[in-house]
Amino acid sequence: MPDTTQLDPQLDTRQSETAPTRSEPRGCLFALSQPPLMIFLAVIGCLLLMAALHDLLLL
Repeated sequence: MPDTTQLDPQLDTRQSETAPTRSEPRGCLFALSQPPLMIFLAVIGCLLLMAALHDLLLL
């Protein structure tokens, strides 16, 4: 009777079939779509806009 407790590594291909495949890496546009980064950039933009308007209109 053959020993079935040990698996033949050549017959077991489930690991390579179920491994997640990455079609394309995530780049800069993915990072810009994150809400915390967009909030940070909006705050910096508002501060720059307020400083520019202050220089143009009040000085």
